[in-house]
Amino acid sequence: MGGTESTRAGRSLTWLRPLVFLVLLVVVWDLAIRVFRIPPYQVPAPEDVVITLWREWPMLLREAWPTTVATLWGFFLSAAFGIPVAMLIAGSKTVESYIYPLLVFSQSIPKIAIAPLLVVWFGFGMLPKVLSAFMLGFFPVVVSAVQGFKSVEPDMMDLVRSMEASRWQIFRMVSLPHALPAIFSGLKISITLAVVGAVVGEFVGSNSGIGFLLQRSIGNFELPTMFAALIVLAMIGVILFWLLDVVERMAIPWHASQRQDLIIAA
Repeated sequence: MGGTESTRAGRSLTWLRPLVFLVLLVVVWDLAIRVFRIPPYQVPAPEDVVITLWREWPMLLREAWPTTVATLWGFFLSAAFGIPVAMLIAGSKTVESYIYPLLVFSQSIPKIAIAPLLVVWFGFGMLPKVLSAFMLGFFPVVVSAVQGFKSVEPDMMDLVRSMEASRWQIFRMVSLPHALPAIFSGLKISITLAVVGAVVGEFVGSNSGIGFLLQRSIGNFELPTMFAALIVLAMIGVILFWLLDVVERMAIPWHASQRQDLIIAA
């Protein structure tokens, strides 16, 4: 019973600490506006943002849906293509020499410059936003997964080969478990970048979504609405990151990072 209570207390502190820090930031925000007399057309007061969130919540929720859908599709594509590409790169020096430099080169190209081309090629529907999210989320998955697959100790590989394990058995029992912690690290980065990518796609060409709402609010100087949209966007990223963290805890409960969390909670 004592261990359970301490674990619950540890989890409560995990949520309480960032909440307290967030409240402090809001207080500092409000004090800065009052002390420096910042006009509302530059920075809105927290009270105005909260009122906008309360009044416009149905509209904000409606606009958040297409952004969330584009983010999830872009993220799933990043994982579906990124992990197999990482396996090819980690398993073949030839493939690595051809593909890896091109992937690094592609990251130097600003995605905001490519997004208008996606609109020209695919129109104003969901596909350009999904592809924009995919382009931002793909690279972290590949880099982290490559690092994970390469982290397997050669002695371990020699041991399982000496036991005449098949390639599938080696992958399932050795390579994948060793790579999973690094893969999840890349997926966590990818899910947050996918949110940014979806918004970039909405900035360029869309008539719905949080990105479209931000662009419209900035154009009309509706700063409380803009800040409310930013809060909703942050909530989308936090919720998706938290869901992925839950999946990670269920997938690799044996990893040192998860055991450390349990020790801290206890």
